[in-house]
Amino acid sequence: MNDAVLDLFRGVRLTPTQRRIAHSLVTHATAAAYLSAAEVAELAEVSQPSVTRFAMALGYDGYPALRRRLREIATAGNGTPAAAGPAGTEIQRAVRAEAANLRQLADQLADDQRVSTAGALLAASRPLPVLGLRAAAPLAAYFAYFAAKVLPDVRTLDSGGSLLMDRLDQAASAGASALLAFVLPRYPRETLDALREARDAGLAVVAITDSPVSPATDHAEVVLPAAVGTDLVFDLHTAPMALAMVLLQAICDAAPAETQRRLEAFEASAARRQLFLD
Repeated sequence: MNDAVLDLFRGVRLTPTQRRIAHSLVTHATAAAYLSAAEVAELAEVSQPSVTRFAMALGYDGYPALRRRLREIATAGNGTPAAAGPAGTEIQRAVRAEAANLRQLADQLADDQRVSTAGALLAASRPLPVLGLRAAAPLAAYFAYFAAKVLPDVRTLDSGGSLLMDRLDQAASAGASALLAFVLPRYPRETLDALREARDAGLAVVAITDSPVSPATDHAEVVLPAAVGTDLVFDLHTAPMALAMVLLQAICDAAPAETQRRLEAFEASAARRQLFLD
């Protein structure tokens, strides 16, 4: 169902406020089909007139017309409400929602052209800066740890402040041609500022983010969406983490000979230093 809701927004230039509304509708697709404009506004933390303008930006006369379309999607075209997920505890429902996010990601990857394009861009960058602030910092570190085994110079940018822009400029001066950015809710302002700085410095931006309508889409050449789980107190990032490893595979596939050479060198070094028990 989320894909059908996303189709409503494809090709439409949305303001940041409208992206917030779109993100809320995607995240709460089934429930949103039965909410009033005021309730959607509360969900997205925007004003009610913003919801009306959002519906009109999509080509509808107003929010009631958009809601009718959302209800059509929710009933899956057969006149009955979409089936609810299996019952269970709150934690079970959250884990099942993550499984659904992974299934959605797998469906998206049926066409892997965007991932292949992103992999080629990142494989060619020397050095490769990897940006992730606040909640996205662990994902940036996770990706960079493994990427460093197959790329000669991976630079993790996981802290903000004035030094962040310095490190971006230094990467560009050292020859970087691309930047990988993890952009996850609640979208730190510093992250978007850094993406603008990266573009100004001539870097191609690849963004792993939670939605095709996230703020990262305005600043990236390639956007790779993977939904986050929102059923617990803090977000679950299972799908973005899986997508990070899929992207690293694409980087390896873009330069297989160099990948093999560097992996063999690492294994020889690890054996010599007895890094692992096995």
